[in-house]
Amino acid sequence: MNISFKDAQDKIITAIKNQEMCIIVGECFVEYDGRASSKLRRGRRLLLLKSDNSISIHENRLVRPTNYMMNASTSCKIVTDEVEGCEIIELFSKRLKPKETLKVKLYSIEDVNAYDLPQSNDLRLSGSEKELNDALMDDLSFLEPGLKPINQQQVFRKGICDIVAEDSAGRLVVIELKRRKADYAAVTQLKRYVEQIEKMKGVETRGILLAPEIRKSAMELLQSYGLDYYSYDFTIGERSEIKGIGKSQQKLFDY
Repeated sequence: MNISFKDAQDKIITAIKNQEMCIIVGECFVEYDGRASSKLRRGRRLLLLKSDNSISIHENRLVRPTNYMMNASTSCKIVTDEVEGCEIIELFSKRLKPKETLKVKLYSIEDVNAYDLPQSNDLRLSGSEKELNDALMDDLSFLEPGLKPINQQQVFRKGICDIVAEDSAGRLVVIELKRRKADYAAVTQLKRYVEQIEKMKGVETRGILLAPEIRKSAMELLQSYGLDYYSYDFTIGERSEIKGIGKSQQKLFDY
């Protein structure tokens, strides 16, 4: 059963005034004008109005909204649609810099609800690369005997190397840590850091890539560069810890 436009308008205006999250489900047409222009034809969708002055339109697919606008001033009124001659609710959002407008025509509304949700920036990530880096700096000997950490977060012109260490033979070792499956880009990044350290220090330098998994194409490239790969697992708790280190010696035909 659809909600009357008057009741829906009252709820939407109150939510905007009180800076609440407002969820609207209904049949709508959307028109955007700004950096480009677009029209989203009439269909059943979900709309979100948030206290950060954002508006977004969602369909039952994809994570990202189909249309959205940030830092917008939004009004809500009941008008007569010029094309169909029927009564609709019109949401009109605009911002000045850059100049953008988003017009939503709601032809029917199935549901409107507002929620007073607290705003919070207290996002705590467990198992971050920084925590795992710190765990490695505490002790590198479990990777290979005699491996000693020298520097953490070495800054280069094009990136930041996770760890620089020294092995038992006096060679420098660049260690690049990835929390997820390593890809082609991770290998080329490691090779670039190895070459830069070797050029700067004038010392033979190796490279080790640490990741839970590695893609086949990345493994092929890594082996062609003569770099090492270690797989690992980690625990998540008050402080993340690396466990289950294993050096990967697979040949290409093992994949």
